[in-house]
Amino acid sequence: MLENHAITYSFIKDAEKIMSIGSTHKNPVLVVMVILMSTIIGCATVAVDRIDTEETVDLTDRWNDTDSSLVAKEMIGDMLEFPWIRHYQKRTGRMKPTVIIQHISNRSHEHIAVDTFINDLKRAMIRSDKVDFVVSEEERRNVRVERQDQELHSKEGTQAAMGEEQGADFALSGSIDSIVDQLGGKRVTFYQTDLKLIDMTSNREVWNGQKKIKKVQKRSRFGL
Repeated sequence: MLENHAITYSFIKDAEKIMSIGSTHKNPVLVVMVILMSTIIGCATVAVDRIDTEETVDLTDRWNDTDSSLVAKEMIGDMLEFPWIRHYQKRTGRMKPTVIIQHISNRSHEHIAVDTFINDLKRAMIRSDKVDFVVSEEERRNVRVERQDQELHSKEGTQAAMGEEQGADFALSGSIDSIVDQLGGKRVTFYQTDLKLIDMTSNREVWNGQKKIKKVQKRSRFGL
């Protein structure tokens, strides 16, 4: 509050100087503009509202949490309906293939929280109950350190056994790309997410999915 008052006071003092100059040079337009700007700054307030996390809020045309969740759900839904699962079940006699996410690269023009998108992909797969999921290399290293610690310090019969990890049958990877087209105050941003699923044994690409999003942002002439 003190900072805001200081800024407003400083602006008013500057405005008084400019008004004095405007009066000297008989420039009423300048005086009116200064008064209007000082009124806007003096009345500016900040309000924060809590909303449901499922509610869609698009303040700009940038990638946001809604895009991340929407793309993850739709693409994983498409992946799990593809015939690769039925072929796996027929070949192995097991109902659930095991999947690992290798790498999702952000090749767009902006910063995107890729980890958030990866977590959305994980949740969509796990909640489907159609596949098992293997954690990342870093997480596996941390778990192995914990198992080693258990061997030394945990009571017999409660230790997690070494060498019993579940290997992945399929690896998921992909990228997020974007194209921006702008003219005057209108900007069109296009996002394309590509994912592919690879058979870890044969290196065959058993599924390839794509999701596109297009957003239009319009800015008024005066930026208000």
